[in-house]
Amino acid sequence: MSKRTRLEGFSIPRPTSYSFERSQPAPRLYVPAEDDLDDIAFSDDAAAPSDAAEGGKAEDEEIDPLDAFMAEIQEEIRAPPPPPKPEALRLGDSDEDDDPMESFLRAKKDAGLALAADVMNAGYNSDEEVYAAAKAVDAGMMEYDSDDNPIVVDKRKIEPIPPLDHSTIEYESFNKDFYEEKPSISGMNAEEVADYMKSLAIRVSGFDVPRPVKNFADCGFPVPLMNAIAKQGYEKPTTIQCQALPIVLSGRDIIGIAKTGSGKTAAFVLPMIVHIMDQPELEKEEGPIGVICAPTRELAHQIYLEAKKFAKPYNLQVAAVYGGVSKFDQFKELKAGCEIVVATPGRLIDLLKMKALKMFRATYLVLDEADRMFDLGFEPQIRSIVGQIRPDRQTLLFSATMPYKVERLAREILSDPIRVTVGQVGSANEDIKQVVNVLPSDAEKMPWLIEKMPGMIDDGDVLVFAAKKARVDEIENQLNQRGFKVAALHGDKDQASRMETLQNFKSGTYHVLVATDVAARGLDIKSIKTVVNFDIAKEMDMHIHRIGRTGRAGDKDGTAYTLITQKETRFAGELVHSLIAAGQDVPNELMDLAMKVGRKVAKVKVVEAAVAAAVVVVGVHVDAGVAYVELISALA
Repeated sequence: MSKRTRLEGFSIPRPTSYSFERSQPAPRLYVPAEDDLDDIAFSDDAAAPSDAAEGGKAEDEEIDPLDAFMAEIQEEIRAPPPPPKPEALRLGDSDEDDDPMESFLRAKKDAGLALAADVMNAGYNSDEEVYAAAKAVDAGMMEYDSDDNPIVVDKRKIEPIPPLDHSTIEYESFNKDFYEEKPSISGMNAEEVADYMKSLAIRVSGFDVPRPVKNFADCGFPVPLMNAIAKQGYEKPTTIQCQALPIVLSGRDIIGIAKTGSGKTAAFVLPMIVHIMDQPELEKEEGPIGVICAPTRELAHQIYLEAKKFAKPYNLQVAAVYGGVSKFDQFKELKAGCEIVVATPGRLIDLLKMKALKMFRATYLVLDEADRMFDLGFEPQIRSIVGQIRPDRQTLLFSATMPYKVERLAREILSDPIRVTVGQVGSANEDIKQVVNVLPSDAEKMPWLIEKMPGMIDDGDVLVFAAKKARVDEIENQLNQRGFKVAALHGDKDQASRMETLQNFKSGTYHVLVATDVAARGLDIKSIKTVVNFDIAKEMDMHIHRIGRTGRAGDKDGTAYTLITQKETRFAGELVHSLIAAGQDVPNELMDLAMKVGRKVAKVKVVEAAVAAAVVVVGVHVDAGVAYVELISALA
């Protein structure tokens, strides 16, 4: 289907709609004003003669032109609409003076705008490019069918590719196991291993699980890769890396669940480099070997930058494939050959259909934030991509949350995976200090933010989350007027400006970034020391991802503020749960607000919070323990 450029009306006023059924009536020379209509009789009786004498007198006098004009208007108003004409007659009915091409283009544009309006009112309010039906005409979502009728393309319904019949393809064998346990690890007895895993708060399930490592040297990485790790300032592995690295280097499939900012990206990128370097070099138009799928272009770009750092010592080519960037440029880059592709599912499928790349050499597949991709309807696309890659591949799945239905689905595409859970599933990072402020109404939020902003900027960069794009723009304007260096990020901005905004924020041109949830996942900027939830998140998982933008990779200096109002009682109970589970202080105002949700609902949420926190509270945080006791007392 070909895309057509929209033609405007060449500055000529056009009607909002156009009908081919009947020509437009000639414009009236006189339009009565509203006050002229007050004295006009609209009833049929008024127009009829009252008696024969008056009738005879009327015949002798001339008919008043204004009366005749108004009578004609009344007849048109009372007349029923004409029946639709048969198709054969309708085609031959047209204005002699109307240009046929101009009428065709005008009607086409009106139909397109109507379809666009339908899309905009269909409830697609997500900010993420791959899930949203954005402004249909302006975003290039208007296409035409074979009869040149306008249609709106729903980006969420990307047609999957049929799976390959791998039994008919002869694949080259490859090696997945590169791990050799160091004496310092193999010399640990079972009790020492259990104590070490307990200190890391790691839980594993699966057979023949490798022991966790203590430093990067235990992984046996080659010297160039160790130098690249040191150059990035990584002193020792994070908790998820300690267990995931030996598992992945052993060639096993993994389901990795860890809190946001825990270093999951390096846990799959570092073994990928080792995996790729063991294979023969790519021939012309071959590749990739490693494929990484992410739900959003921001997260995909972030992984792309991280992968390039570790691929550089080996001169490996990394390509980023996501929406908002020219397909032609991405097509050329993929055709030139690359060992690693980082992509969003929709754009990857588009380029596979264009034969920009082939998956015959792909042996290493990563699904990052997989729960988000599955939850938002990308299951068919993920299965389609998996169906293009050889069955004996190595598959890794990482996420911060893992609902049961998603885990069950993930096990269908993984082979005997080892599940690694760090901390409590779906819990916030305990290294982040959380502060909740209960305000009377939304009107108090802006003064609070303006008052606190100077102190926040003194500590480092600030990321402010708002629920709607209009609110993002409003906060940006208010802070700009007061001299703060502020930038905004949301789905209405094109890809080039979004990338430029992120780059300027990273480089220090801006100190404050105001964003919607489009920046909640995968944004890894270590200079962010403060996160402000100006508006609460739609769900607790998104709240956890938001505050995870600070305190990255073990940094314990992050602070997250959440502004909640008296009317947002439903979220208060879940927030109490999250704070207690993370060993954080629970303000009395928030506790009171959580108990207002109607006694039945409040009790359910508070019981959930108490039960979930029962194991965590012991020995973790005195204030959290006191809050737990208060919860139980409140229910007594």
